[in-house]
Amino acid sequence: MPKFDQAEFQRIATELPVGRDPASVRRRVEAMEALLERAFTVPGTSYRVGLDAIVGLVPVLGDLVTTAMGAWIVWEGRNLGMSKFQLARMAANVGVDTLIGMVPLVGDLFDLAFRSNSRNLRILKRWLDRHHPETMTIEGEIVARELPR
Repeated sequence: MPKFDQAEFQRIATELPVGRDPASVRRRVEAMEALLERAFTVPGTSYRVGLDAIVGLVPVLGDLVTTAMGAWIVWEGRNLGMSKFQLARMAANVGVDTLIGMVPLVGDLFDLAFRSNSRNLRILKRWLDRHHPETMTIEGEIVARELPR
């Protein structure tokens, strides 16, 4: 049986965004938003869609699954300590996406235009940039910067 390299395990473990720190939460939410809103390119175009639009094609069940995934982003915001107003805005985005998304055909087209998870990511990023500026990112990389004293 091959021996598992502890150094390699440690390197992988430190790269995974599984912590409760704001930087890890930011990376997880960014990854979820990318999966839900822009994971695939529509063939023949440069338009990107995600699981929200694709899984939403399955009546009722698809919308419930993507709602749960979108609600997870709101839950992460709650765990960070975001204000009730911001959480309410995020929940409203998910709610609107869910309610209109359940209407056949109209909801599927709406999912392509109204990207609730992208909206919620922007709200979360603004909050993180204000309260945890050390988590600011440029093209997916964490920016380490000195804060004025």
